[in-house]
Amino acid sequence: MPVVWSDRHRLHEPGGEVYVGVRTPGTELPERVERIREALTAAGAPLVPAVGHPDAEALCLHDPAMTGYLRDAWADWQRSGLSEDPGQDRVVPYLFPHPGLVGDHSFGPAKNMAARAGTFCFDTMTLIGPGTYGAARSALDVALTAADLAADSGRAAYALCRPPGHHATRNAFGGSCYLNNSAAAAARMRNALGEPVALIDIDAHHGNGAQSIFWDDGSVLTGSVHADPAAGWFPHFLGFAEETGGGEGTDANKNLPLAPGSDDHAWVEAIESLVSWATDAGVRGLVVALGVDAAGGDPEAPFTVTAGGFAAAGHMLAQMSVPTVFVQEGGYDLGQVGSLVVETLTGFETATS
Repeated sequence: MPVVWSDRHRLHEPGGEVYVGVRTPGTELPERVERIREALTAAGAPLVPAVGHPDAEALCLHDPAMTGYLRDAWADWQRSGLSEDPGQDRVVPYLFPHPGLVGDHSFGPAKNMAARAGTFCFDTMTLIGPGTYGAARSALDVALTAADLAADSGRAAYALCRPPGHHATRNAFGGSCYLNNSAAAAARMRNALGEPVALIDIDAHHGNGAQSIFWDDGSVLTGSVHADPAAGWFPHFLGFAEETGGGEGTDANKNLPLAPGSDDHAWVEAIESLVSWATDAGVRGLVVALGVDAAGGDPEAPFTVTAGGFAAAGHMLAQMSVPTVFVQEGGYDLGQVGSLVVETLTGFETATS
């Protein structure tokens, strides 16, 4: 399976997170994908450099106002003087245009950069540094290159994306995500293969970004298995079973929230349910938002899935027998993140060989 990769991910150094007002060390580190790349190359996977794509193709799912903000945010922050006074070395929002504040009134971008930083970001944990946009934009190229490889070959490809993207919506970013790589790959596959295609998110956190982007669009089915937001897990306000899509996307979204502590059996069974649902819909292609943070011991999630569970998930996903793209999302235990990706992809390839 080709592994699409770009070393431009190293441009993104988030410099930590701001959680409940406290600057803490971050877990979305460059070393995450370096460990994955090392494990995959050791297993014999071929590396393929990402191909650049025009902005009109790569950014088509996102509001141009948001992508323009992301592109310019660091330079605007520097010009504002906030990096010197009060001495904040990353772009961090402090004020958000909450509906309770702005009501039904339309509003333009705030003149003050400190206020403008909250216009498109929905948390204080997703910081912007000097290379963040370049890395996020390159991650889209990684995802689109993998989608092209899978669609053209009729087989599978893996996109080693960083930063991750599955929490980014059409006009907002957060959750350590800036641009939605998995959604971009799904749209690319749909355009190449015809509709519908499926985007199945097995990251331990709800794939709210794709749910939002394709909510009223039945051409991309969006399914997610994740930690139950009712039990206190990110993104807290979304990811419930009753969220099934709207308009032309009615019944094209399926959420399977699981209780904290869920193990291989519950997790793989949920993935099997999503595979059956998508197969019954006659999908022509598949994108897997591959987070491996469901693993026991991962610092960011409450599940206890083992390496065998990830191999079983890969095997289950292969049963769909359609062109498939795996897009890297979460996974924060540096000691096992690489081996878990290898287990998943090996499980998939074993089932298709």
